Amino acid sequence: MDALLDTPTPNATGAPRLHVHPVHPATPDAQWWRTAVVYQVYPRSFADSDGDGVGDLPGITARLGHLVDLGVDAVWLSPFYRSPQVDGGYDVADYRAIDPVFGTLDDFDAMLGRAHSLGLRVIIDLVPNHTSDEHAWFREALAAAPGSPARGRYVFRPGRGATGELPPNNWHSIFGGPAWTRTTDPDGTPGEWYLHLFDTRQPDLDWGNPEVHAEFESVLRFWLDRGVDGFRVDVAHGLVKAEGLPDWDGVTSMVEGSRSDGSGPMFDQEGVHEIYRTWRRVLDTYPGERILVAEAWIDALPRIARYVRDDEMHQAFNFAFLTTPWDANRLRQSVLDSLAASDAVGAPTTWVLSNHDVVRHTARLGLTEAGSLPKGIGAGEEQPDTELGLRRARAATLLMLALPGVSYLYQGEELGLPEHTTMPDEARQDPAWFRTGGAETGRDGCRVPLPWEAGAPAHGFSPSGRSWLPQPASFARHALDAQRGVAGSTYELYRQALGLRRHLALGAGSLDCVDLEGTAPSEAVVLRNGELVVLTAFGPDPVVLPEGCDVLLASGSLATDERGRLLLPPDTTAWVLPAARHLPRARGAQG
Repeated sequence: MDALLDTPTPNATGAPRLHVHPVHPATPDAQWWRTAVVYQVYPRSFADSDGDGVGDLPGITARLGHLVDLGVDAVWLSPFYRSPQVDGGYDVADYRAIDPVFGTLDDFDAMLGRAHSLGLRVIIDLVPNHTSDEHAWFREALAAAPGSPARGRYVFRPGRGATGELPPNNWHSIFGGPAWTRTTDPDGTPGEWYLHLFDTRQPDLDWGNPEVHAEFESVLRFWLDRGVDGFRVDVAHGLVKAEGLPDWDGVTSMVEGSRSDGSGPMFDQEGVHEIYRTWRRVLDTYPGERILVAEAWIDALPRIARYVRDDEMHQAFNFAFLTTPWDANRLRQSVLDSLAASDAVGAPTTWVLSNHDVVRHTARLGLTEAGSLPKGIGAGEEQPDTELGLRRARAATLLMLALPGVSYLYQGEELGLPEHTTMPDEARQDPAWFRTGGAETGRDGCRVPLPWEAGAPAHGFSPSGRSWLPQPASFARHALDAQRGVAGSTYELYRQALGLRRHLALGAGSLDCVDLEGTAPSEAVVLRNGELVVLTAFGPDPVVLPEGCDVLLASGSLATDERGRLLLPPDTTAWVLPAARHLPRARGAQG
């Protein structure tokens, strides 16, 4: 392969040669959090042990073997805290208690112990921007007078207008509607307003209050003492608001970030960084490389990189990569820009394609505007081309898993799960659906419970057949037992890719950008990680693979032309190595 890389002239068979441009150096002996594959579990939808139709901690414990077999390194759990469940548990009423729907603290300890015994690290969600309106602090605040210490923990303000009838500013909720709700005083008269960047039942905390800082340091220690390996910090860029809460006419969305200049006065303020420096000092007193992961919806990659400087957080989600359309030039540039930004601060780049807040990439990539980011998909909206979407999703996943750094997988993507795009409106539970009057379909379609066994009640999710969101009939063919051991299945593709990623140490590898002779940059993304070359074809024509290479794995079937050359069809990714390298060919590699 090195000879191919160094020689610019065509060979006798006409197979193309590669020209390499170094991008990112290898990071040998890297800490686990620089190279890991992390699997996101949305507890409500993973596995239900007691038959109530809602996933729970014992269900997770029972299915941890699946994650080991798949080949991931860590699991991230979305919230399981005591909550009224207005926003899927992101409305926390008690940060030190387990909601009964998920189990008990003993169940959590059992799950954590089992995960650690299997070699899996456990990251849990932390929600510091807001609490539930049922949190003891907020109940106390509503009962207290304006200006009281209890109200000082939240963002309460008097209204504008002659009688305070107008909100304190013009900010909008991420879920639609105003970001302010007016309280009612004990005598029944209208009172102050409180800020909620999300649902009205998720009041924002005031991080200018020392009590808030002290409480969350205590919460960190509570879970660190139990043995968790880190925290994914929800809305990490939103804790500190600009002084004076000035009006702002921009619009911000989850994952996409701001659709105007800057992030607005409610996001990415300088004060958040001192919070995370303090938290980092707390984590560094514990053994085992405990970590902080930022969920920050910021457009500018250099701004995101500031959250992962060496004295702050360890990882930050790379939503710029997730939101990049299915386009060779734009995806290549996204990879290059992402690595440049993270390398500048000595941090790993974190890659992700799906999570609980976005339409699954199997669906997004099957839309006319491939890779666009709709706010959910309903029956009356454009329906994805499921075959095309899955083909592209498999190709995108192989591209992602070949990149150095950290990869995040969302539960069910290893099964090729589609988005539930025909869910009845009466079944929906996302607050975004209700607050926008149905203008946003919402996130329920990506949160449908997993299918484990084709033909079993609720496809094996629940022994009773109950399911808190309805499962589409198509889930049966995606069930784990229908794919395990089946050559070419999406599950086997993921399992083989993760095995090769670990064997080749791709997470700690270098990255080169490669020009493939005879192929326009708009037709293929070609990268090299160590010895591995990863090629993704975007069409419209097949890409001729280099001569003298061995195909370890491909996301779809390959072809051969009349000259005996291997062809990579559009919307397909292949991992190739020099033929002299004697690694076992993955079972079903070209299936």
